[in-house]
Amino acid sequence: MHGGDLAHHGGAALPAGATGAVWRAAAVSALGGLLFGYDWVVIGGAKPFYEAAFALATPWQQAWAVSCALVGCLVGASGSGVLADRHGRRPALLAAAVIFAVSSVGTALAGGFAAFVAWRIAGGVAIGMASGLSPLYIAEIAPARSRGRLVVLNQIAVVLGLLAAQIVNWLIAEPVPVGADAAAIAASWNGVAGWRWMFAAAAVPAAAFVLGCLVIPESPRWLARRGRWDDAAAVLRRLGGVAAAGPALDEIRAALAAAPGRRLGAVVAEPRFRRVLVIGIVLAVLQQWCGINVIFNYAQEIFAGAGYAVSDTLFNIVITGAVNCVFTLVALGTVERWGRRRLLLIGCAGLTLIYAAIGGAYVAGVQGWPLLLLVVAAIATYAMTLAPVTWVALAEIFPGEARGASMAVATTALWAACFVLTYTFPLLNAWAGTGFTFWCYGLVCAAGFVFIWRRLPETRGKTLEQIERDWR
Repeated sequence: MHGGDLAHHGGAALPAGATGAVWRAAAVSALGGLLFGYDWVVIGGAKPFYEAAFALATPWQQAWAVSCALVGCLVGASGSGVLADRHGRRPALLAAAVIFAVSSVGTALAGGFAAFVAWRIAGGVAIGMASGLSPLYIAEIAPARSRGRLVVLNQIAVVLGLLAAQIVNWLIAEPVPVGADAAAIAASWNGVAGWRWMFAAAAVPAAAFVLGCLVIPESPRWLARRGRWDDAAAVLRRLGGVAAAGPALDEIRAALAAAPGRRLGAVVAEPRFRRVLVIGIVLAVLQQWCGINVIFNYAQEIFAGAGYAVSDTLFNIVITGAVNCVFTLVALGTVERWGRRRLLLIGCAGLTLIYAAIGGAYVAGVQGWPLLLLVVAAIATYAMTLAPVTWVALAEIFPGEARGASMAVATTALWAACFVLTYTFPLLNAWAGTGFTFWCYGLVCAAGFVFIWRRLPETRGKTLEQIERDWR
């Protein structure tokens, strides 16, 4: 049986508005985004305390402590495509959830720096997996007219995870006396136990993610590609209702007939799809090299350079997290109205101008609230443009016959770029100064504007199959 008992109703995949079942499945998948955000940013608030506890004194040790998780991100991102394409989207998400739960507890219990690094790398594997799998799964279950908002839901979960980590860090940490040295911090509550609880807190949402992955349906598009048409039809009925299942399955069948399943190498051998993969890789790298993540991961250094003490820095981090969350909600309302291409162009242009001002402020020695406002403006711009919309575009543009593998290539490039960014910031900052460093990020954003203007088409309102036909 090939789903022929389902009525033929035309070409739209799923109803125009997402059903409650789609939203619930997307929300569970988005827990991967929440844990991605939490695990990624918790390091920023814990940084002064685990550095004191492990006596990390050199810039190389400090950079490795922050960036080591990115090694795991590369492993998780590169392996997620094979796992998702071979075994399904849901088992891959479940594997990421289990790794999140185990690694958060392991990091909290680390007895030395080597164990800390090993568990952070394990957590990075889960981050790398979830970063690509969550938006991929959501895109494959979502109706065309709601797909942008539903993928942005994953980014909202990411920033909620960021904000949760920032709030948890702020609430757990006791005030640090002005002028306290590393020995005093290491002997304090923060250095002995506080930073450990910061990491351990992630085990709670990780457990919820594990339970949720046990009940969500498999992607109907993955089931169809495996020839499991009855299962795909059942999932489509569950997600969109009986009336919508027939048209959705017909469109998936037509797309499969036009493009039988092939390995990634065979797909990218075609110039048109090689072009799509290059666009995806550039977008992924741009999202990292635009520089925002250094504000989250090196908040202590950035705000210290602006004249803030450690306790004030923790509060400022909460402010930036709240702004990040609010403006990601703005993207929820604009991604379907303004489109992907326009929002990405706005983000690149806005960050170019803001970084020019931030660099000038550091060079001129400006401190205090003016610099804080510029940092907040940069985060707000990023939160409503490059942060969520990059994931929407990546989840949409790749051909279905190798979507999982293509997404894995793009997310691997993203985490490789993030590793370079995170590892080089303290070195570049020490060599050239914070102002020059932000000017470099501004040049990257300007180059990104030109690339998007020339290469990226608009995908708003189209089904995944329509987007694939346009590339053909």
